[in-house]
Amino acid sequence: MRPYVARRDRRYNQSPVFGLAGYVIPHSEARNFATFFLQLKRQMLAADLAKVQKHPATWEKKGKDLITTGNMKKYPHVREGISRLLRELDRRGGKIFWYGRQKYLQPEESNSSGLYTTVLAHAIRQLDSYVQAQRSQFMIILDQHSDRLKLIETSAKTMFSPDTPARALIEPPFQVESHLYQTIQAADWIATLVGRQQAHKVAPDEFRDWEWASEMFGPRISAMATHSKMWIPRGGKIQEELPISLPKKARPAAE
Repeated sequence: MRPYVARRDRRYNQSPVFGLAGYVIPHSEARNFATFFLQLKRQMLAADLAKVQKHPATWEKKGKDLITTGNMKKYPHVREGISRLLRELDRRGGKIFWYGRQKYLQPEESNSSGLYTTVLAHAIRQLDSYVQAQRSQFMIILDQHSDRLKLIETSAKTMFSPDTPARALIEPPFQVESHLYQTIQAADWIATLVGRQQAHKVAPDEFRDWEWASEMFGPRISAMATHSKMWIPRGGKIQEELPISLPKKARPAAE
């Protein structure tokens, strides 16, 4: 995670927000959702697959490389593919989730590892609140990270906190090789889409080229999101808290 100064800054210009995003899905639907994503990837990215000559189950296209302004404007099948992904997730009882924070510290003051563990702890508690309301349990699967041990320790401490334990979390998060997991690749695409939308929402003047994320997908993201929020520090207080939707009925354990 890199600090952010401004879009025009030569070094720190990537995104004004940082967070964790993905989706929650009943475990009974996870396998079928993975199959859908594999088929979607095979159709959407047939040309890429032909070039790399790899089995689609062992190859991935990162969201940051696929969900770009250029691709959204130039390729209708990419726009439609992302829409199909969201519709399928919704059809299978899934929810979009994210917890993020606006970057406000100067580069010399920032602590990327500390920010990641803080965001992770908050994300676990938000997910735990959602799943407990369903009287269920859940597991979290993450892409591999260089601070793997620190993240597991943070998760375990959050899970067994004496004050606010995450009682519905079965085990600390697993970290896996994303190119072998269709469900993780789907989460990466959704996280990229949410990241584009939230960056534009936080800094619309600087990220006008990402306006399409809000215009094309904003309403569906909002409708499908649960227990998701963006923390914006102004005077040390949370200024924006996106709607939290409560489940209408209990569902099986989430993944």
